[in-house]
This record gives sequence, C-alpha cells and structure tokens, in this order.
Amino acid sequence: MARNSILSSHRQVLRQIVGSNSRTFQTLIPSPPPPIPTSSLFSPVHPKPFPSGSSRVHFSDLPFFQSRPLSSPSGPSNIVLINSENDFNSSLSKAQDDSVPAIFYFTAVWCGPCRFIGPIIGELSEKYPHVTTYKIDIDQEGLQSILSKLNITSVPTLHFFQNGKKAAEVIGADVARLTNTMEKLYKTD
Repeated sequence: MARNSILSSHRQVLRQIVGSNSRTFQTLIPSPPPPIPTSSLFSPVHPKPFPSGSSRVHFSDLPFFQSRPLSSPSGPSNIVLINSENDFNSSLSKAQDDSVPAIFYFTAVWCGPCRFIGPIIGELSEKYPHVTTYKIDIDQEGLQSILSKLNITSVPTLHFFQNGKKAAEVIGADVARLTNTMEKLYKTD
C-alpha cells in the first residue's frame, strides 16, 4: 500500500518534468506488478483431528512427516552403532585382530549425502550379513581424537576391513563405488 502511494507521487513529479504523453515517462517508472494471488500455497493447513480421547499430535499425523525416512537410527541387526571411544576401539580390534570383515561408516545427522546413502548401506548390510557395519556419528561426544587419528575430514566416509587390514576407503555418497567395493571384497560364492 505504501509502495503504491510512493510510486504515485513519483509519477506525478515525473509527469511534470517529462510530460504525460512522453514515451520516456513509461520507461522511467514501470507499472506496479500485479497483486500476488492467494492460492493453496498460502491457505491454512488443517491438521488431522485428534483421535477420540487424545490430546497429543504425533509427527506421523503431520503431512510433511509422512514420507519414508532416508536413514534409520537402528537399522538392520548387523549395523552396530558406536557410541564411545571404547566401543570404537573394541570394534576396530575385532576387525583387525580377529580378521572379521567390517565396514566403519562415518556419518552425521546433518549430512544430506549421508542420509541419501544410509538406506543403501542398510540394504547392502542385509545382502552381506557376514560383514558387520559400524556406524559412527562424528558429532558423538568423545570421538574427536579417533576422528583426527583416522584423518576423517568429510562424511560420509567408509573404511572397509578384510583379513584384519583396511582394504578400501570410499569418501562421499558414491553408490556405484560403494556397491563395487562391497562386491569385490565381501562376495561369497
């Protein structure tokens, strides 16, 4: 509203200077843009009614939380969450000393590529049940010294262990490289 009144007063001044029939006037100040129509984009959202006897809203009742999550905190049974430095050290010694095939998956909750690749890692862990996947959230308290020792500077980062040694590393959400590495290292005939 205020913008239109300011434009109107500027037009009056310019008409006096340039003249009302001049083409210059039309190029100096364009017409105001048309009003933005209100559409369903600006319509109020009406949530589902509460179930009888309930006064709580569950996230799954909201329309924007009804899609499939990109990653799950628990995952399949052969994905083990690492919550401390001790957990990490015992898992690493199991992979190295006992020569257990393992993947160390460094991730973060805020990481978009990690959320993208999380379900794929879950599917691959089901396809290769003899390989244990250790999921490490880099923001977990107490893991900073391990991350610096391993030189983890970006996520997702995956370290693949075979025969007690680190056999490969994949940095980023490269699905083809991830599946090829898994097949090359862990496929059983």
